[in-house]
Amino acid sequence: MKIGVVSDLHGSLKAFEKIANLFKTKNVELILNAGDVFNFGPRNPLPEGYAPGELAKMINALTIPMIIARGNCDSEIDQTVLNVPMLSPYAYVYAGGKKILVNHGHKLSDEEKEQLAKRLNIDIFVVGHTHLPKLERLEKMILLNPGSPALPKGSPTAATMDITDTETNIEIFNIDTGNIVMR
Repeated sequence: MKIGVVSDLHGSLKAFEKIANLFKTKNVELILNAGDVFNFGPRNPLPEGYAPGELAKMINALTIPMIIARGNCDSEIDQTVLNVPMLSPYAYVYAGGKKILVNHGHKLSDEEKEQLAKRLNIDIFVVGHTHLPKLERLEKMILLNPGSPALPKGSPTAATMDITDTETNIEIFNIDTGNIVMR
């Protein structure tokens, strides 16, 4: 199963248009979104292509299913414009034979994420919030932060997971160049 992973769009239609096109070319079957979909927050600058209303329309028109875990900049009112539920604080997904937990990550340390993953027997923990890509194996669990395509600290990034019966391949890539940042 091919899964696209994104976080921290902060209302950028421009960033999501790039990602949606890349996910289509990569034959993604499911998109996991670790939150901060529309609002940019008082500490963040306005992202390029900020158009939350148009972004909501694009998400609603997707033919690829999307699962969203609410972020710290997402509000309850955001749900009124989406046909996709914003789950809070976690979205639990069983895909490709893997147990995947999605959470924005703003309230958990890496140690707490690892403890939670152990307790719930999670294979992959997807988080966002930091705007920095991260791919790390913590014992039996993989911790994945796809970074941010809209307000990155570094290059604008997203990720894909290719899960088969025998292996899981995860790539974080630059959405402008397509170059792999982490694998």
